[in-house]
Amino acid sequence: MTKFTRSSRVAAGLIALGLTATACGGDEADTAATTGTDAAGGGTVTLGFLPGWTDGLSTAYLWENVLESEGYTVEMTELSDAAPLYAGLAGGDVDVYPSGWPQVTHASYMEEYGEDIEDLGAWYEGAVLTMAVPEYTDITSIEELPANVDRFGGRIVGIEPGAGLTEQVQEVAIPEYGLEDYQLQTSSTAAMLAELQSATEAQEDIVVTLWRPFWANSSFPVKDLEDPKGAMGEPETLNSLARAGFSEEMPEVAEMMSNFSLTDEQYGSLEDTVVNEYGEGRYAEGVQAWLDENPDFVESLQG
Repeated sequence: MTKFTRSSRVAAGLIALGLTATACGGDEADTAATTGTDAAGGGTVTLGFLPGWTDGLSTAYLWENVLESEGYTVEMTELSDAAPLYAGLAGGDVDVYPSGWPQVTHASYMEEYGEDIEDLGAWYEGAVLTMAVPEYTDITSIEELPANVDRFGGRIVGIEPGAGLTEQVQEVAIPEYGLEDYQLQTSSTAAMLAELQSATEAQEDIVVTLWRPFWANSSFPVKDLEDPKGAMGEPETLNSLARAGFSEEMPEVAEMMSNFSLTDEQYGSLEDTVVNEYGEGRYAEGVQAWLDENPDFVESLQG
């Protein structure tokens, strides 16, 4: 496949996020609980994810490929916010959320639902929440934002109102750094990225909420603001989370997910291929292309 230019890859990612967000506009999607066991050579596994958070989207489609190749039926459940996803997981309507942020970003959901959730282990180390500005903007720290309210129009451009990132900024970062003169603007990840694209193309100042790993960090000319007070939270892991009892009923799947691990390079190439090179309607093709380039990955899941 021919590589996209930076601008076309950004556009593809924005279109993918926008279309997917529209498709899952309801609070919840129909789900089905797991039936059968992998001891019988198959069964149904329901994967839940937030399409705006493309780590979850990419890994969900990766697991769809792997599990269907092993003889399982996979049902994909897109939800528009973290709250119904964690509720569905705890209630058994969703079997696995393949890319949870349990330690910081989704800590409040784990506190509420954690007793009914199995943590199958971390697959990525060092995930972080950030506030970011364009590379050409001459401030380097969140501490500098209070003195630059007018410069940024008094806005911090955020994502979904129910996101853990939104809660961290609203409840911790804003009071910690005295950012009460700013309005945290929330809507969707796609809307935030559209504003970021518009601002950077016009060489205008903007401050947005972001996270790592996320393809936008390399597709846009942005830099993380330093966080000397640690208000955005410590680095955390991305984990495979399952409903209670899943590992007992589906031990082979649970073991594969426990063995799942990606490096920065592997994850970056997976997300870029799935979201940007292939995009909306072709995610499964993107996963297959990535697997073709990483032939040892499936074997690594066997431990």
